[in-house]
Amino acid sequence: MRELRPLGLAPCNAICYSGYRLGQSPETRAYPTVDEIREDLRILHPHWRALRLYDCSVHAERVLQVIRDEGFDLKVMLGAYLGPEQNNPGCPWGGIYSAQALEASRHANVAELQRLVELAGEFRDIVFSVAVGNEATVDWTDHLVPVRQMMEYLRWVRARVTQCVTFCENYVPWQHKLRDLVAEVDFISLHTYPVWEQKHVHEALAYTRENLASVARLYPDKPVVITEAGWATRSNGRAIPSAHASQEFQELYCRELMTWAREAGILTFVFEAFDEPWKGSADPLEPEKHWGLFTTDRQPKLVMKEQYPEVLRRVS
Repeated sequence: MRELRPLGLAPCNAICYSGYRLGQSPETRAYPTVDEIREDLRILHPHWRALRLYDCSVHAERVLQVIRDEGFDLKVMLGAYLGPEQNNPGCPWGGIYSAQALEASRHANVAELQRLVELAGEFRDIVFSVAVGNEATVDWTDHLVPVRQMMEYLRWVRARVTQCVTFCENYVPWQHKLRDLVAEVDFISLHTYPVWEQKHVHEALAYTRENLASVARLYPDKPVVITEAGWATRSNGRAIPSAHASQEFQELYCRELMTWAREAGILTFVFEAFDEPWKGSADPLEPEKHWGLFTTDRQPKLVMKEQYPEVLRRVS
């Protein structure tokens, strides 16, 4: 068994960051400006010490450059977004592509990984780990990548970066589907969403803890990081009952989550910093749009007002 690279970051307050505002989207390549990113990071850096980024686009490069230029005390998990390389009939919202589209996606994935290696090298002082893909093997994904190909990608990246390497995925595939892939990562990155699985907020933390334990006990020698855990504040009832989505429930779950993670010494990235209006359907109550601790216009939700008022005073 090859030697694991150290994580290089002690457990700390960590958050997922994607700065797309109204009219912006990674799909249209309308990216947040440098000034908008600077505004966001001024809001975030007083409390959080680590950010998770999802791709190696212009957005990610601008974030890394702003961190360097402003001297923000922030470390970054830099992700590579991998598109579909195989059709997935199990995806409820699509996942079937032409042969030409899949081939184009494979080429785009190679270019994305090359970009990941380049940015990890250029910003070695900021990037503490790299994530090769996100939710690309779970049964419902619309960007399915075969596990064997994921393993090859992980090996390719690990041979070219000095940082530790991981893959971010829902907790379920780690229990069975990804057992061979575990050997290729320096730590397991796990996603847990009790509210998506119809759990009430009062049973949510216990469910998250069991999600983690169900994976950790299978791989006792492999560190586990939670790279996504959060709570939606609005819902149209699609998959998440409207009554379960509220700022009050978000505040309760995030408070319990962060307290437990701190006491247990588990690096946990809260999902997410800001609401993202480009996500999901056109319905304004689409739950995909409403996971931020701040609204789209950068106003604090209840979790920020209750838990971090001193941060708000500093950035107001």
